[in-house]
Amino acid sequence: MRRSTAGAAIMLTTALVITGSGVPASAAVDPFAAFADQEVTWGPCAFTPEPDARPAECAVITVARDWATPGNGRTIQVSISRVAASGEKLGSLLINPGGPGGQGTSLPGALAAVQPGLHERYALIGMDPRGTGQEGGTTPEFETCEVPLDRISQRTDLDARDRSAESIAEHQKLPRAMAEACQSEALAPFITTWQTAHDMELIRILLGEPRLDYLGYSYGTWLGAKYASLFPGSAGKMVLDSSMNFQGRLQATFEAWPPINQRLFDAQFLPWMTRQFPDVVGTTPEEAKANWERARVWFAAQEVSPNDYDLAFAGLGSPFAWMLAALVFTIGVTGANGGEPTLTDSPLAPMLDAQSRERFGVPLGELTPAVAAKALADDPEDYGLVPTTRLAVACGDQPTRSAAWYKRLSDEQGPRYPLLGWEYGIYTEPCAFWSDAPRQQLPQLPAEVTGRLLVVQSEFDPQTGYEQARGAVRAAPGVSMVSVDDSPFHGQYAFEGNPCVDGMVNVFLLHNSRPASGTCPGLPLPAETEVFPVDGPVRTPAAATMSASSVAPLPGLRAAVQDMISEVNTPPGVGR
Repeated sequence: MRRSTAGAAIMLTTALVITGSGVPASAAVDPFAAFADQEVTWGPCAFTPEPDARPAECAVITVARDWATPGNGRTIQVSISRVAASGEKLGSLLINPGGPGGQGTSLPGALAAVQPGLHERYALIGMDPRGTGQEGGTTPEFETCEVPLDRISQRTDLDARDRSAESIAEHQKLPRAMAEACQSEALAPFITTWQTAHDMELIRILLGEPRLDYLGYSYGTWLGAKYASLFPGSAGKMVLDSSMNFQGRLQATFEAWPPINQRLFDAQFLPWMTRQFPDVVGTTPEEAKANWERARVWFAAQEVSPNDYDLAFAGLGSPFAWMLAALVFTIGVTGANGGEPTLTDSPLAPMLDAQSRERFGVPLGELTPAVAAKALADDPEDYGLVPTTRLAVACGDQPTRSAAWYKRLSDEQGPRYPLLGWEYGIYTEPCAFWSDAPRQQLPQLPAEVTGRLLVVQSEFDPQTGYEQARGAVRAAPGVSMVSVDDSPFHGQYAFEGNPCVDGMVNVFLLHNSRPASGTCPGLPLPAETEVFPVDGPVRTPAAATMSASSVAPLPGLRAAVQDMISEVNTPPGVGR
């Protein structure tokens, strides 16, 4: 396929960005010229699709290793996928699950199944971003950083609440080793949002589309907004779901994890546990929190690091993540009480059983405190390999803060947000030790594209906080935002099954009528039939309410993909 003439409209903008100055290197140079004539050969995909997903076809394209010097002959490969429109085509919609580093080639088939109206009018396009290889395959290679195990603390009793100098030093060994290993990878300087956005523009050109429509989740909102900022003439309708503050600092999203995870834990998770497991954790949030602390002490006596226990309750962005946390919590309390769990009678038993088999290797009926403690004590696997893309993007997009700055952040956040605040600044933030400066500067969203953006955000999202999305919208006048009242989950459109959210987004994508900013009601929490309202940052609660019967069809496919979106947007070492 030859380059669309629409590509010429952005040549000057691209040249300006590449040179980083007000004068382009050459107004006549098209950075995509050497790549625009390649043939895209579609064929079978390497991944195994989720049950009920529509079949997709896949291809591998060649991109410049460094779009700042596209003519130097150095290239890499990127995997893409497609589910063709089943009816009269409106355009191509590129989908990204976030991460950074989430593979997205399986998403078009899943989205086509749960949104048949969208499937009819759009060619749905997936991408495994540079550095992430090929979903389900071995070529291109998935880039990883090999972290020397002898550089990591071997202690099994790490507890970030211990603020001694020795404890701080032991905690910082892991993020330092991860940063140094990933920063030394040859491809790391070229795995950034700036580079991936250029890959997206090449994909648009190869598809022959005048504009590229887009759906991005989590980090995918940052990527989509920066694509629209770099290539405003090429960006079509952009749906940014579970949004970062794309007008601010990327790292600010991760720095907000302690307060937003504490908020979810206190306001929604603990009360839900008292409704689902009152005989185990207690009947009030205060009782539940006290029992949570008792379980923490019990696991520590079984050689499960208190840090690992805490992190099991962070990033609860999907119902499956809630099930794992519920298992850890109830098993810990049961162990502290010297008894055996009785969870098989719970309405949640099927979901709990699935998580028990996946995480602990036994069915729910065989999950004892001893089995759970042994599995948790044996994990994680000492971080021998870390995905390069996650760190290269998070730490390489913008200037980073120092280890001393993050230590002070830990000191400040710990007392206020003890679930994760003590650990974040000293244990789970490798960017504190990233020393390379960014090679390119990412621009702000220009006013000409704000009318094409729709942000969707849940109120209690523990992975991209509501305040981040609201901050982006306030800093980009003209962007609309759909808030989802009382919802704690990450990734709302299509895979949560909320008919209000799906309806608003589909009207925008299918009928080009973007809704004004407004509020949708959230869905009931797992095993519940009604929503229990909680005060939070949504200042105009939804007028209507939702029941469990409101959830759209294909719940298994939706839940699996939503869990994937939540998991790929969880930093290494946090949660699962």
